[in-house]
Amino acid sequence: MNAETALDPIVLHHVVNSLGWPDLRPLQRAAVEPLLAGDDALLLAPTAGGKTEAAVFPLLSRMTRDGWTGTSVLYLCPLKALLNNLHPRLERYTGWLGRTVALWHGDVATSTRRAVLWQRPDLLLTTPESLESMLVSANVDHRQFFAGLRAVVVDEVHAFAGDDRGWHLLAVLERLGHAIGRPLQRVGLSATVGNPDQLLTWLQGSGAGSRTGRVVAPDLPGPLTVQPWPSGRTPDGGPTAPDPHPPEAPGPPGLPVARPAGEVELDYVGSLSNAATVIAALHGGEKRLVFCESRRTVEELGQLLREKQVTTFLSHASLSADERRRSEQAFAEARDCVIVSTSTLELGIDVGDLDRVIQIDAPPGVASFLQRLGRTGRRPGSTRNCLFLCLSGETLVAAAGLLLLWSRGWVEPVQPPPEPRHIVAQQILALCLQERRVGDQLWDRWWNGLPPFGRGAEPILRHLVEHGYLDDDQGLLFIGPEAERQFGRRHFMDLTAVFTGPPEFTALHGRTELGRIDPSLLVEDVPGPRLLLLNGRSWRVTYIDWRRRRCYVEPADGGGRARWLGVGWVGRGFELTRSMREVLLGADPPVRSTNRADERLRRQRDDWSPLVCPDGTAVVRSRDGELRWWTWAGLRANATLAASLSDVVDPAQRFDDQSIRLREDATGERWRAATRDASWKLCLPEVSERAVRGLKFSAALPERLAVATLAARLADFDAAAAVLDLSVRHVVVAD
Repeated sequence: MNAETALDPIVLHHVVNSLGWPDLRPLQRAAVEPLLAGDDALLLAPTAGGKTEAAVFPLLSRMTRDGWTGTSVLYLCPLKALLNNLHPRLERYTGWLGRTVALWHGDVATSTRRAVLWQRPDLLLTTPESLESMLVSANVDHRQFFAGLRAVVVDEVHAFAGDDRGWHLLAVLERLGHAIGRPLQRVGLSATVGNPDQLLTWLQGSGAGSRTGRVVAPDLPGPLTVQPWPSGRTPDGGPTAPDPHPPEAPGPPGLPVARPAGEVELDYVGSLSNAATVIAALHGGEKRLVFCESRRTVEELGQLLREKQVTTFLSHASLSADERRRSEQAFAEARDCVIVSTSTLELGIDVGDLDRVIQIDAPPGVASFLQRLGRTGRRPGSTRNCLFLCLSGETLVAAAGLLLLWSRGWVEPVQPPPEPRHIVAQQILALCLQERRVGDQLWDRWWNGLPPFGRGAEPILRHLVEHGYLDDDQGLLFIGPEAERQFGRRHFMDLTAVFTGPPEFTALHGRTELGRIDPSLLVEDVPGPRLLLLNGRSWRVTYIDWRRRRCYVEPADGGGRARWLGVGWVGRGFELTRSMREVLLGADPPVRSTNRADERLRRQRDDWSPLVCPDGTAVVRSRDGELRWWTWAGLRANATLAASLSDVVDPAQRFDDQSIRLREDATGERWRAATRDASWKLCLPEVSERAVRGLKFSAALPERLAVATLAARLADFDAAAAVLDLSVRHVVVAD
């Protein structure tokens, strides 16, 4: 099928004359035939690769060709900010054909949502949580509103599939399809993933195997080829620039280093203050996006850059939506500036053309790195680039290990979390809220046979009835008093979100909401005024409203502190940890690195040499008597091994990504007895009560099922078995 003749002629006219495009991109051309045919599809391209147009142009053409009326296309995103960003663009595209688009999420005014229900736009932009809110709302006739629905586009589908929001998304789409009496065409948009075929099958839900699905990825690039230059020299042969503000020992010498445009660069700077010095000194006149791995780091770096007179904007999840929007808009319109962000700007939110991406320490994985790298190189003649500024020796090794994997073309597979029993409980409750009454023999039909929402969930249903979450009246199930008590606040809003966060206080300057802070900052003893750091500025707390969870602030000269407890460190996986081991054994990623990065890496290799065995693993006893097994297997594998080798593992089960603490009296004989045939009797890791309490909807599960769910998610049997097959070096006394 020829894309030029298949797309609606009005769409093609505007592509050429309104957008000024001489041609469609390869992905956009390749997507036309399967989407016009009604097939499910997964469209893969880097960030800013034209995925939105690849999905929307054929669907708009099909909308016209087949005479679709009413709300016929859903466009789902993981972030409200991404929806807001897309709305003007999609409004333009739908307007070409006299069609309409509308937003529906929690920040949209009630009056606007009423207008949406009345006008029924052709394309609706929303989140899965807001979609479920529509299904359960007494004010929305969802069967009538979605009667004409034909297709759903899921943007950033990999961001859903890797956690419980993905299971929630699939379940809600199945219920929606059941309500309107037809399957929906499903189109996923994603950046690079390691298992695209499996991701497409996952997205198809109950339609997998019965509906045609295609992976479309004609223009997805491989890893960049980067030639290193001699350490300590710039490409033109000159020496690197001296450091105007030398760091304190033992920090790295010689900040900053001049580098040319392009590709990937690895640097070690030793502290956040040094990182700010590098960022302030390099690439003047350019737009730089700096990624950090925590909100606290974003705040502290933002303050440091502003102290150096760098025009700086901030973006993270605890800033108010208005503050983030102002920052992103100002950054998009400016030139010589920096925006410091967590992963919130990793997805496709448009902040204009970027010159540079800078990474503080290492991102969580290769897929995340590819997303961030893809924010650059969009303009003709520009290249994708990323500068790593590592603050410690360990994060330098992690960054080098990640880049080693990337250079080999490896990307993490997207794996849905196993055994989502708590999401099953949530979905049964949400269905009863949606339908008011559900037959106790018919409830499973709403998910069209999609595991795990079928008859295998009977124990969960019985628990819900027995504990008052559901009432049963002559074979009809409906919401019970315990569900009202646990989730009924704000019209069951807590029931429609499958993720939760720690309680936070809203910080206000007058009537302006600045963002949210961790309450621990408001209760700890501090000498003098209580100072907060938010949006890169210091604020003095003037009043705390404990009942409404608010604090009022005024500007302060400095000294503010930032803190968010978050969900904690989830650990590195097997492949990344093993790649870090390769780096410590001498492997170098094929990227440019500074003298100080090379020197620090040499020090790391020397320091860690007793802990890294070239032909297997090492059991090392330190001078203070602590015995550790250095597996380099990743957190989940080590959790599995710690649970399975109880005879030799420390009872506290102290483990991390690289090692497991053993009993101090673990002799070689006990070790051999414990590990003999251990790969055939691996156990699920133990789960703490605190972890169970942190699993949303765990109260709606039998405790044993909640524990089993978490244990399955913490285990990695394949990696654990692979480590047990390796030789072990005994017993080395560490220096």
